Amino acid sequence: MAEANWYVVHTYSGYENKVKANIEKTIENRHLEDLILEVRVPLQDVVEVKNGVTKTVQKKMFPGYVLLNMVMNDDTWYVVRNTRGVTGFVGPGSKPVPLTEAEMRPLGIQAENVVIDFAVGDTVNVVGGIWKDTVGVVQSINESKKIVTINVELFGRETPVEISFAEVQKM
Repeated sequence: MAEANWYVVHTYSGYENKVKANIEKTIENRHLEDLILEVRVPLQDVVEVKNGVTKTVQKKMFPGYVLLNMVMNDDTWYVVRNTRGVTGFVGPGSKPVPLTEAEMRPLGIQAENVVIDFAVGDTVNVVGGIWKDTVGVVQSINESKKIVTINVELFGRETPVEISFAEVQKM
């Protein structure tokens, strides 16, 4: 499988959240979860003073743009490009250019290199999240999404649960 990179999509101003929702719905409908990993509208906290009242509000860092973590191929390009509200990818002509590490750093997006010490079939302990202190057996590992699927006992039945790498440790 090709490597996922971050790409920038230009949208109509004010339609960023609508475009994000439309792309996420398309991902779900066309089962592209393994190709389009994340859709983001970067926000920043801004302190506003109105009528002497100070309050913190979230504003879009880049109005008119949406960030996508995806594997670029003809299908994903077509799906994103033909989403209502999208005017195109950022890049020369019609060729999308992925963001570099240096461009992603100020956005708070890091390429995480997580080393895992468990494999399919290992028994693990959940150390965080809602499943904390639960023990389960690893069924599958998704390196691109950084999640592990484990079977936990719920109401007397084995139930598969997806948990992030950071919340699991080998027993």
